[in-house]
Amino acid sequence: MSDEPINANPQVKDVSQLPTRLGGSSNEDNAFPHISYNNKLNNTIRNYLFEEEEEEEENTIDVEQKIDEYDEPIDAQEIYDLISSISDPEHPLTLGQLSVVNLSDIHVKHPDLNKGYVGSVNVKITPTITHCSLATLIGLGIRVRLDRSVNKSYRIGIYVKEGTHQSENQVNKQLNDKERVCAACENPQLVKVVGRMLDTCTI
Repeated sequence: MSDEPINANPQVKDVSQLPTRLGGSSNEDNAFPHISYNNKLNNTIRNYLFEEEEEEEENTIDVEQKIDEYDEPIDAQEIYDLISSISDPEHPLTLGQLSVVNLSDIHVKHPDLNKGYVGSVNVKITPTITHCSLATLIGLGIRVRLDRSVNKSYRIGIYVKEGTHQSENQVNKQLNDKERVCAACENPQLVKVVGRMLDTCTI
């Protein structure tokens, strides 16, 4: 296998160009340092993969239990802040700097507390090249990050942006099927790589 990078010359944004919430400030209580990630990564993956669900009730939530778990709804900027600082597995740059994740490609639908429906967080990723073999790994890192950080009343969906990858349908199936994700995470080396990707998460 060649040691040459898959994309040797990606387009890179300066950190100052990345979208931020004006007037926002960091909160230590909401921080997820890399040591915490490394310690909790296996449990995170296990909880995601093996959480039992009843198919007929997969779109419902216990409203009274969930309503007190968050003070205000999440939005696309908050999701972007969570995932834009994930490291690219190939370059010493973040997914935000490489425009793999973009604010405009994040869509949040809030839970309907009156009807008991879960919300959704859908993220479309843009690989740096159309034949990128790391797209699935990048999507897996994003999924683990959001599953660890986002309230359980939201379902997470990770997709390749239309027309940006030659195998987008295959990648999408791998990223949104629990059995496929489980199979990928049986590789300890893969879990270690995901942990390194999350080391740079800043909030």
